[in-house]
Amino acid sequence: MRKGKPEDQTTNFSEGTPNLGHEQENCARNDSNPAVVSVKVLGPGCARCKALEENTKSALDRLGVKANFDHVTDFSQIAAYGIMSTPALVINEKVVSFGKVLSAEEVVKILTSELQL
Repeated sequence: MRKGKPEDQTTNFSEGTPNLGHEQENCARNDSNPAVVSVKVLGPGCARCKALEENTKSALDRLGVKANFDHVTDFSQIAAYGIMSTPALVINEKVVSFGKVLSAEEVVKILTSELQL
């Protein structure tokens, strides 16, 4: 974080530092949810991981949820989540499933519960 007076600390949210001036207060908002959702599929890129990725994207589309989506393939990053069985699904940095391919319908149920839709 930059040092200085609070009024000097106005940066955009993508830099990960506070925007104390609130000029971009709604930059991480969408119509149906108060904040952008973080969704990650953890896995090496195998067919099962790709299937979970597609099912997750389909579920997000069905719900109209905008999300920052990432497919993490680096084993050290996967292990940092405590995952030893892939594929895994992480929503807002919480592991919600691992070791199986969820259907789009199952992902919809999980998203609805986790995001309180």
